[in-house]
Amino acid sequence: MDFSLLGPIAVTTGSAELSLGPAKRRSVLALLLLQPNTTVPLEQLIDSLWEDEPPEHARTVVQGHVSRLRATLAEGGAEAYGIELATHGSAYLLRLPEELIDAHRFGELVTLARPEAAPADAVPLLREALGLWRGPALTGTVTSPPFAAAAHALEERRLTAVEALGRAYGALGEHEQAAAILYSAAVNHPLREGLIAGLMRALFRTGRQSDALEWFHRTRRLLNEELGVDPGERLRGAYEEILRAEAAGQQRKAAARPSGASGGGPAGGPRSATAGAAPPATGEPQPPVQGNSGTATHEAAAAPAKSGPRAGATGGSGPARAGVPRLLPRPPARFLGRERQLTSLTSALTDRTTGESPLTVVAGPAGVGKTACAVQWAHLHAGAFPDGQLFADLRGFGEGDEAAPAEILRDFLLALGTPPERVPGSAQAASALFRSLVAERRLLVVLDNARSSAQVRPLLPGGPHCATVVTSRSRLDGLVATDCAVPVGLQALGHEEGAALLGAMLGPERVAEDPAAARELVDLCDGLPLALRAAAAQLTARPRWRLARLAAALHDERRRLALLSAEDTGVAAALRMSVARLSADDARLLSALATTSDGHLNASAAAALAGYDQERTQDALDRLAEMHLVDEEATDVYTISTLTQLFARDEHGESGEAGRNSPGDGRSGSDGRG
Repeated sequence: MDFSLLGPIAVTTGSAELSLGPAKRRSVLALLLLQPNTTVPLEQLIDSLWEDEPPEHARTVVQGHVSRLRATLAEGGAEAYGIELATHGSAYLLRLPEELIDAHRFGELVTLARPEAAPADAVPLLREALGLWRGPALTGTVTSPPFAAAAHALEERRLTAVEALGRAYGALGEHEQAAAILYSAAVNHPLREGLIAGLMRALFRTGRQSDALEWFHRTRRLLNEELGVDPGERLRGAYEEILRAEAAGQQRKAAARPSGASGGGPAGGPRSATAGAAPPATGEPQPPVQGNSGTATHEAAAAPAKSGPRAGATGGSGPARAGVPRLLPRPPARFLGRERQLTSLTSALTDRTTGESPLTVVAGPAGVGKTACAVQWAHLHAGAFPDGQLFADLRGFGEGDEAAPAEILRDFLLALGTPPERVPGSAQAASALFRSLVAERRLLVVLDNARSSAQVRPLLPGGPHCATVVTSRSRLDGLVATDCAVPVGLQALGHEEGAALLGAMLGPERVAEDPAAARELVDLCDGLPLALRAAAAQLTARPRWRLARLAAALHDERRRLALLSAEDTGVAAALRMSVARLSADDARLLSALATTSDGHLNASAAAALAGYDQERTQDALDRLAEMHLVDEEATDVYTISTLTQLFARDEHGESGEAGRNSPGDGRSGSDGRG
């Protein structure tokens, strides 16, 4: 006889499964199996079976379930297996050999496995242990907190075993196997840092560096959005380990390269021995050379970029060179349109006539696709930057703290090959070293989700061959004024572009069935790509729904924002991050604007709604327009989008509370979607 807790609650004898009856009866058995050979008080059973106040006849109900379980076990031949369900006063005892319980056998196998000391033995033990799982633990029990806690504890033990199996495969050099076993668990548990760290290492060791780094950035973004925290030691340790390993591999390749390879060294012949290891002639990033002073070290670190001919100086898209940082996220899925903005970015970022490091700011409202546009352009033009592409999420809009410049600069310097012990502690010194390292390189820097110009400036490269793309919900007028940034604005999609996006997500045939409903969905989503993708996710999950059915549901303004969300993404979450940045006065004005019937008004009407004087209202409207929460269509003609109106109405209390955080509070994070 076997008892199963690791999946649906079940009792089997041979090939037959005993009929256990309703959920509460299965729950009684599960609670007894979770505490085998231990008396379980009747009151504990009652408290576990009813989440709310138990009925007056609860004791009788439990006694009836125990009686039926005793009969069922007896019919299955329990006595022959040494199994007895006994009553001890007002408590019950399930006496049985514990090895009959799958959760007990699982624990024994995991305890025997030693993934680091004996990985070859650990792999079959852990595979056998994980093979006992037939689905989520305690399936079929009631949904009360005690059972949820017990299921969670068992799931934690399963994930620990998955991580151990990944380590065992890694110790045997079977990194593809490690990545495969860790991947599915990581998808289902995206905030479990130890699991993600193990997957990152496995992916890196199979040659998939970009995938490994993408998992880090994705998890860091989720940690900030969901928990308001930064990555812990294990996750950050894996990230820095990958960057260091990449830099070390680059050094080994540079040392092994013949002195005359790739076009030879500079005109004066080989570099002197005092300059350290000879850099590759292609100008690959190198770690700083050890020196006697900080200044000498910075100069030596920049020397590799100045020696030898510049690879890819014409902007060709040749093959990537080993050791060059490639930190871009993967290209956005099903990216459509934005030709005008992509052309503007190309014109601004590839202009070499000014002798300056070009800089652009991609700005627009939450959910309009700023990050996607910037990353798409970066991938299309990566070949023009043969010395690498750096990417950082500045977490300027969110619930956690925005990324400090020193934190981002540390990541950049590590990616460029700087040993961890040589990374300066202060942002000012790290910024100087960064500019020195990239002074003569052809490098692209993408700074996503910036909150302010001050956050961006320490991260800007100074070399004329570098280019920088910044995305923000704010216009960042300061960068335009002081650094000649070229603004590239993103607006909502029109009907054709929006319908094309729905077609790319759902299949053109489904959209072609009802083009009028597709146009209606674009209107109901305010043309925001984030909202349209969330709507497409709803339709993908409901393949029998026609587009018109979702459009009808979205007409209910009370449900629209909820429907335009998909798990960890949605318009409401994105707008909440923008509103959290507002002062109390500006948040109050936004709530007042949300009460307008058609979303159109002028400064006088806004002043009347908010009870502010004209000058105060005008200043607040300018700030809201800068944050793209309202749009100034013409002089003194302001509009507020329907979705922003709905959010401001629903969140009036919350936004007012959030607005009490002044702009200097530093409460931020990232939705990573622009």
